[in-house]
Amino acid sequence: MTQPPLLLGLTMWSHNQWQKSFYGSGTQNNERLARYAEVFHTVEGNTTFYATPSAATVSNWKDATHDEFRFTFKLPKVITHQHLLANSTAELNSFLRVMEPLHSRVGQWTIQLPAAFGEEHLDRLFQFCRLFPRDFPLGVEVRNMAFFSKGEAERRLNHELMEAGIDRIVMDSRPVFSAPPDSEAVIDAHQKKPKVPVHAIATAQHPMIRFIGHPEMAENLTFFKPWLSKIPAWIEEGRQPYLMIHTPDNAEAPQLAKKLYETLSASLDLPELAPFPSISGNQQIQMF
Repeated sequence: MTQPPLLLGLTMWSHNQWQKSFYGSGTQNNERLARYAEVFHTVEGNTTFYATPSAATVSNWKDATHDEFRFTFKLPKVITHQHLLANSTAELNSFLRVMEPLHSRVGQWTIQLPAAFGEEHLDRLFQFCRLFPRDFPLGVEVRNMAFFSKGEAERRLNHELMEAGIDRIVMDSRPVFSAPPDSEAVIDAHQKKPKVPVHAIATAQHPMIRFIGHPEMAENLTFFKPWLSKIPAWIEEGRQPYLMIHTPDNAEAPQLAKKLYETLSASLDLPELAPFPSISGNQQIQMF
C-alpha cells in the first residue's frame, strides 16, 4: 500500500451515527478505527487536545491502523490554550513520550492556537517549534485576525513558517457559516468554529485544508470549486495536501468526503477509495 498524492480524512474516527451508514451494523466500538482506516488515509486526532491518552490506548491505535495511515494529532490544550505555549517543555516532552509508538504514523503534529495568541506571541511560537525533533512534521493553525490582515503580522508568520518548513493549516468555514442557524448542529458550529478568511497558502510540503461543510450536502460543491484548481496545483508543485472534511454534526461527513474526493478525481489521478465497510459488493449509496 502506498500513499496517494492527496490524503483524505475526517475530524474523528468514531461516531454513533455512522454505525449503519459507514461501519456496518455488526462493528464493535473498538473496531471503528480499523474500519475507518480501511477507507480514509488520515484523521484529525482531536482526542489528544482534551487529554493525553494512556499507553494502552496508543498501542491500540497503532494495532488498528497500517503503516501508510497518518494521524494528525492536536497538541494538548493545556499547552496551546492554557499556557499559550509558554513554559511547556515538560508537558510537551511528556506528551511525546506517551505518543512514541505512533511517531512514524504522524503526518502532522497540529499546533492549534486560540484567538488570544497574537502577533506579540510569534517569537514564542517559533521557539516552541524548535523543541520538536527536526524530522517531526508540524502544522500551525492560527485564529487571531492579525494573521489574516495581509499585514506585517501575517507576512512574518508565513515567512517564518516557510523558513522552518512548517505547514500553515487552512480553515475553510465558509460553507457552514453560509447556512442559516436553524438547527442545533449549525448553531453549535457557528458558536465554536472560527470564522476567518480563507488564505490558501502552502508554507511547506503538506498543506492541510479543514473544510467545514454546509448541512445541505449539495451546497458544498459550490464552495469546494476553488479547491478543484488549488489542490491539483499544489500536487503539481510536488506537495501532498491533507483534506479534512467536517459537517456541522459530522453525521454525513464520510459521504461528503467521498463525494468531494470523487469530484477531485475528475481532474487528478487519484486512487479510488475503498468501499465503506457497510457496503457489500458493488452496492452503492445515493448520497446527493
